[in-house]
Amino acid sequence: MKIEIIVDEKATDLSIAVTCRQLTPEIEKLLAALRMMDHQLTAKLNGEIHFLDIAEIIYIESMERKCFLYTSREVYESDFKLYELEQQLEEYGFLRISKSFLIRLADIQSLKADINRRIRITMSNGEQLIASRQYAESLKKRLGVIS
Repeated sequence: MKIEIIVDEKATDLSIAVTCRQLTPEIEKLLAALRMMDHQLTAKLNGEIHFLDIAEIIYIESMERKCFLYTSREVYESDFKLYELEQQLEEYGFLRISKSFLIRLADIQSLKADINRRIRITMSNGEQLIASRQYAESLKKRLGVIS
């Protein structure tokens, strides 16, 4: 792989060009990471690749080694693993609440204490998710419920 960086004081916008023999899953993942810097994720729906604004994503679920992105209208599939999405989306207001879920804090509608120190979370789309004991304290701290 060859990386070329050109610094041009006259440039008005950032431009990135990728030249390759064929579009591989690794290159698609690289391109998806670059789009995320522009507040977008690539995701699949019905065999098509879509560009989602991060603000559209309500929560993310990992199930059977796949990640699903839930919006108010559709459920998309991502090629990223949950831990990769967690690292990349933390600065955009996402938080892990269990081994299987990341949520966008701005989409929390309500919280309710559940058994065994877990928290039942109602999201803006009406879905109810459970924050496990392991993640409940960090959720409370992030929301400012406790110090």
